[in-house]
This record gives sequence, structure tokens and C-alpha cells, in this order.
Amino acid sequence: MSILLNFAMFPTDKGASVSEYVSKVIENIKDSGVSYKLNSMGTTIETETMADALKVVEDSYKILEPYSDRIYCTINIDARPNISNRMGGKIESIEEKIGNVNH
Repeated sequence: MSILLNFAMFPTDKGASVSEYVSKVIENIKDSGVSYKLNSMGTTIETETMADALKVVEDSYKILEPYSDRIYCTINIDARPNISNRMGGKIESIEEKIGNVNH
């Protein structure tokens, strides 16, 4: 199974720039060994199970919780059985049709 989960999570009470806090989340994802890609509006991860994907979100919340009274999060999930490596495969599929894209 392939679970693609794209999410953005950050404290809302720390001013205009929250990269100090988001960096803590990304560092944890990086250290976890989960396949991920950082993008300008969030982070996409790919896991084998829904539980594993949601654990990354829960762990991210736990990292930010001590720093903020209010944490914002958006999540998009695409689950598909019997397939893997969709993070790269989805982009390759588009590039086969229209050529190289920025990613």
C-alpha cells in the first residue's frame, strides 16, 4: 500500500516567520527514515500504512505543542493499495506526457 500524505503544521502565535518551529518538525521527519519531500507549502510523506502516516502528523504536533497555544494543520491524503514509490512516480507520469517540470 502507498499512503501519500501532504501536510502543513505550524504555530499561529509566533509571528510572520515560523521556520524555526517548522524546522523542528522537518528534522524529526528526516530522522524518522520516512520518505518525504519538502515543498514551499508543506511536506509530502509516503508510508506503507495509514497508521504510520498519521503517526508522523501526531509526532509533529507533539513537537510543536510545547511552543504554542495554537497549532494550525492541513492534511491531504491519497491512499492506494498494491503500489509503492508514488511520490516520484506521479511526477514521472506527468513528465512522460509534457516533459520536464519544476519539482
